[in-house]
Amino acid sequence: MTNQLFEAALGIKAPWYVQGVDFDTTKRQLTIAVDFVAGSRFAYPGVAGEHPVHDTQIKRLRHLNFFQHECYLEVRVPRVRLPDGSVRLVEPDWVGQLDGFTLLFEALVLMLAQQMPFAAVARIVNLSWHQVHAVCSRYVELALAAANLSDVSTVAIDETSYRRGHEYLTLVADMQARRVVFVTPGQVTSVSIDMSPAFIKGVGEHLPNARLTFDKFHVVAHASKALDTVRRQQQKADPELKGMRWTLLRQYATKRTARAWLYREQLREILERKQIHVVSEMLRQWCSNVMRSKVEPMKDVARLIRRHFDGIVAWAQTRQTNGFIEAINGLFQAAKRKARGYTHFTTMRTVLFLIAGKLDFSSFNAHAS
Repeated sequence: MTNQLFEAALGIKAPWYVQGVDFDTTKRQLTIAVDFVAGSRFAYPGVAGEHPVHDTQIKRLRHLNFFQHECYLEVRVPRVRLPDGSVRLVEPDWVGQLDGFTLLFEALVLMLAQQMPFAAVARIVNLSWHQVHAVCSRYVELALAAANLSDVSTVAIDETSYRRGHEYLTLVADMQARRVVFVTPGQVTSVSIDMSPAFIKGVGEHLPNARLTFDKFHVVAHASKALDTVRRQQQKADPELKGMRWTLLRQYATKRTARAWLYREQLREILERKQIHVVSEMLRQWCSNVMRSKVEPMKDVARLIRRHFDGIVAWAQTRQTNGFIEAINGLFQAAKRKARGYTHFTTMRTVLFLIAGKLDFSSFNAHAS
């Protein structure tokens, strides 16, 4: 009766059965011996029919804990002889993707690793850091190999540091599915980035058919920086302005600081409009007005806008923003701090996909989400 109870709990079906159960009170471990019915024949992938057993191997698999006790399955696994004379191992469908684990145990590791650093997961499940990393890395690679990116048409690009010394990795996110992806040339039609020359060059070289969009938040940020520069300059020239609030400064239109403030607010209002021809016309006029003014820092913003005019105007049509991918960047940096720093690119990559890849593991582990 005990063996049948464990068979039901484990979901084991014929020809497999629980041969025996042993609980080691000293090690606080439960070991369940699993065997198959004598004379059974087994199918092998890609070869028609069922085949006789040639010999067997014993595999020890870590399973979900039995209450607070570690649980292991000791499985007698058959090797079958195929019609061509070769001998092949046949494993039960609940054996994990890595040697030494069941699918359920691997699913637990994945679930925990999406919420906490690998070291914390290792302590909970009593594995080494490297074993936890190996499980996660294996599943990420399997999911990426099976992923279909043919419908990716709109992406955002950002970079994030992963170790000291200005070492960065670049993130590419599918804006519609809101997930981190690998993107191949020719599939991308629209890209939202900041006005980094390196990003512009990279998109031009590797995504030649993509339309660039520079979102309004980055553009206005440049204007805010120019405004702050003007404010500091005016405070040095006129001490009476020190500490004066923006609402009061608006009343002093003759002051360059107030003029810079007005230019920024005008720019913000222009970029809020949705008609692309209206945005284009008003933005050109804004640049002309600024270039005729004496607000030098804001002239740099006007020159920047003129250099990237088409991409900035595209905001009115695409409404793309890097906010989502920058949020992913923040999640990753938080995870890195909790882990006290990840130092290898391969680990960074695995963590990023676990956090924000929305990977589908179900095709090779029905228990993993």
